[in-house]
Amino acid sequence: MGTSKRYADHFDQLGAERDIARLAERYPLQTLTKRELELDVLPVTTNPRPEKVRAWVRFGPEPVRVSGEAVMWTDVAVAVRFHAQGREYRCWVWSSAVMPAVRSA
Repeated sequence: MGTSKRYADHFDQLGAERDIARLAERYPLQTLTKRELELDVLPVTTNPRPEKVRAWVRFGPEPVRVSGEAVMWTDVAVAVRFHAQGREYRCWVWSSAVMPAVRSA
């Protein structure tokens, strides 16, 4: 008997959320510093309709790729919002750590 492909994405997401929650218990979510962001120099764009993205974030020393939204950005960084097990997380990451989410057909 095979596995159900119908719900594969759903169960993958649940597993990813458990991994994120486990990391969040052990380590703080890392974010870029004010010095790195240069918000007093670089213009900031806020999107009223955040775009779906995949982004690399860090909990302490542990990198993890998350599905979330780009809520703000500068020329060099993106503010990412994502959820895991009912909790919202937000952090700034370098723009090279973010890519548009793949849309399913």
